[in-house]
Formats: sequence, C-alpha cells, structure tokens
Amino acid sequence: MSEGDTVCQAGHRLRQALAGQELTRGELRHPQLSTHNLAGRTVVGVRTVGKHIFIRFDHDLSFHNHLLMDGGWRFGRPGARWRSPAHQVRAVLTNSTAEAIGVHLHQMQLLATGKENTLVSHLGPDLLDPSWTDEHTQRAEHALASDPVREIGIALLDQRVMAGIGNVYKSEVCFLLGVSPWTPVSEVDVARAVSISRDLLVRNAMTPRRNTTGSAVRGREMWVYGQNRRGCLKCGGRVRSADQGSGLEVRTTWYCPACQPGPQNSLPPGTHST
Repeated sequence: MSEGDTVCQAGHRLRQALAGQELTRGELRHPQLSTHNLAGRTVVGVRTVGKHIFIRFDHDLSFHNHLLMDGGWRFGRPGARWRSPAHQVRAVLTNSTAEAIGVHLHQMQLLATGKENTLVSHLGPDLLDPSWTDEHTQRAEHALASDPVREIGIALLDQRVMAGIGNVYKSEVCFLLGVSPWTPVSEVDVARAVSISRDLLVRNAMTPRRNTTGSAVRGREMWVYGQNRRGCLKCGGRVRSADQGSGLEVRTTWYCPACQPGPQNSLPPGTHST
C-alpha cells in the first residue's frame, strides 16, 4: 500500500498540473463512472488525507481515489504518448497545458465536496496534515495505546490510529524505537512512536527519494527495510524479514534482531521468513 508521502507528492503534482484550469478532457474509466464527462469542469483544488486523494472541481464536486498497492498518477503534455498501457488507465484529466493519467486507481467515486469527510472520518490524525497540533498528537497517542496487547508493527499500519504509515515506515519506525515489530504496544513508548512517525513522513513529504537514515549514499537510505543483503546500517548484523499479520492484512516486515530485542515472528511453519 502506498505510503502517505507518496500520496502527498501525487496530490502536489496534481495541484500543480490541474488547479485553476478548465478540463478539455475528463474521463473516468470505471463502470459506475464512465458516463460522467468532466470536460468543462474547473479544478479548484486537491486534498490528500492519509492515503486518500480528492480532486475538487467547481460546483461542489470531488473525485475520490485511493492508490492502494499499485495505483499512481502520471503526468505529461496534452496529446503525448502515455507511458502506461491504455487498459491500466482509470482516469484522464487534461487541460490546455497538462495531462494527468490515473493508473490502477482504486475506490474511485464522485461525491459532493462537502461530503468528503464521510469517506475519511474513520481515519486517525493525518501525519502530514499541515495544520497538525498538539491535539492531533494526543489523539494519535491515545489511539495507539488503546489496544495494549496489539503488536506495534500491526498497530502502526492501522490507519484508524494515525493515517499515512505504510509497510516501509512501519519497519523503519520499529527500528528507530529499538523494538521488535512483534512487541506489544504496552511495552512501547507511544509518544515517541507518534513523534518518529510524523517526523519521517514530514521529512520525506516532498523528496524524490525516500530516506530515513539521513545518508546520501545510494543503498543506505533505509535502516532495515529491504536491507537483507547489506545488513543493519547501525550494527552491521543480519537483517531478517518475516510476515506479520493474518489474512488479507499480512505484510512483510524487516527488522534487526540485535538492535530490536523482543518477541520474534510467531507465525506457523511455512510462513515467509528470511
């Protein structure tokens, strides 16, 4: 699933390409939306909330979409050849100077702008909310601590706790906390967990290459995520990966057993672990 920084960057580029401009072409390639022609509509703004994107048009209309695992937006000049196959394109938004192509978009929906919150009211505080306050921090801390026996790696991915964390940041936050991803929330400093989560997303909100270590050396941008071959960037020890969660919620998590003491994966034999 896309991380909050990816969604924030997509929203920023959509805003740059479309805001304030009237569409000359506006197609939504979804069975329930295919009859809606957005040509002639003016894009008045773009809003991102966690991993959700709302493209706002005049006359109180918004287009909601979610990137999930494989969605994304591509940008180019009107009439330029698309870099993605046509059968993958779910939205085409074109004005006189730019074209935005939505590829593999999910949860597509048109709704009144005033009703956007009906789709995101269940989410926790958005870690990239520009108006973040101490009240947001307290809400996130309270939500994270509300299930003390839950594994911290699973809790961090719960968008109802705080919105924006995906699998990359889940692994990196656990590393920076110095705890195993399978550690119960009750044994974790929840205030520090929220602080680290927000700091990492804010630092990466507008950067082309995600980085949690501060290193400019290619391949050393992450402490443990994807570092099975290189090893832990702190101690040099072996980085392991294993599945965490169950059913449709299973995700691979990366961790350093030396730097992150605590419970290890307790999944049945045959579950991915390296």
